[in-house]
Amino acid sequence: MSYEQFAYLYDELMKDAPYDEWVQFVKEILVKYDIKGAPRLLDLACGTGELSVRFAKEGFQVSGVDLSEDMLAVAQAKAEDEGIRIPFFLQNMVDLEGQGQFDVIGIFCDSLNYLRTDEEIIATFSNVIEHLDDNGIFIFDVHSIYKITQVFINQTFSLNEEDVSYIWNSFPGEHPNSVEHDLSFFVLDERTGKYDRVDELHFQRTYPIQQYINWLEAAGFEVLEVAADFEHTGPQTHSERIFFVAKRK
Repeated sequence: MSYEQFAYLYDELMKDAPYDEWVQFVKEILVKYDIKGAPRLLDLACGTGELSVRFAKEGFQVSGVDLSEDMLAVAQAKAEDEGIRIPFFLQNMVDLEGQGQFDVIGIFCDSLNYLRTDEEIIATFSNVIEHLDDNGIFIFDVHSIYKITQVFINQTFSLNEEDVSYIWNSFPGEHPNSVEHDLSFFVLDERTGKYDRVDELHFQRTYPIQQYINWLEAAGFEVLEVAADFEHTGPQTHSERIFFVAKRK
């Protein structure tokens, strides 16, 4: 998946994302499972660093990992603008290595759904447990099957603002419970007064909740809870975002 041009549009397009709810959810989990002090947090697939910076401002010792140089350049600039030191590393979470041990490892903003195969998810879970402290917590969220199949597939979304607009069409993917997002952006070039067009194709795939649990347990995790939509309650039929919280067995 290429973010080469998309990286610089990402924050504008995600400005209404509930980032504060992710931070609050993680803080509540750490209180619940008695993780104290200034936790070492590894933000996998950190993107433009919006959550990395927010966690750092909350007192976490944050490291960020992403597979896009462009995303990491945006993240680094954002951290510097806030006067925050966050080490960012160019790696794919499927091939994660050498990052040390952490009290918390997170894969947020449905980033795990961008992995295309079972094997990539299995490898990621194995890599995570290798970097997790003995008492550490692994937290990630994914789109529910309901969201992929009922909210995204065969739907069109749009944005029309002065500086940037987009048309976003979602189609069934080749795998069960997968979707392809076909996005066309129109971005104002202030030098010329004309709009540049940027086209992107993004793939996401999800699985039944029990499948994620099976993979976690096979990797050596104990699943502490499965929740939905930033609440500490179990998923319902129309839940859209599923959270998993796990630790070493």
